[in-house]
Amino acid sequence: MGSKFYIASSLSNIEKVREVSKRLKDKGFIHTYDWTKNGRASTLEDLKEIGEKELSAVLEADFLIVLLPGGKGSHIEFGIALGQGKKIFLFSENDDIENIETTSTFYHLDNVEKIIGTVEELVTRIYM
Repeated sequence: MGSKFYIASSLSNIEKVREVSKRLKDKGFIHTYDWTKNGRASTLEDLKEIGEKELSAVLEADFLIVLLPGGKGSHIEFGIALGQGKKIFLFSENDDIENIETTSTFYHLDNVEKIIGTVEELVTRIYM
């Protein structure tokens, strides 16, 4: 059985999230929850239901992928995974995660693997 993953990101990265998910699933990995299939939440009840699914998915995953830029939810999911001691792949197309003005202290912890570059480079690092 393949390793389970969850992808945290912002709505602006939906296509990238779908691409990474497809490539990993094609290699036998299991996506614990694909939030890109949700419609936009219109009620607080919708938000709660999505939040419960996302929380369960992060807890179930063997590792987390964070595609930057991410929003509030992405960083909460990052924190949950960090607190659980999970492996986190932090991806950015630019060097914001290495820039002292734009980075976060948590991006530099031991269980966070930083990948700066292309989706191809990200997926290759995960396969290793």
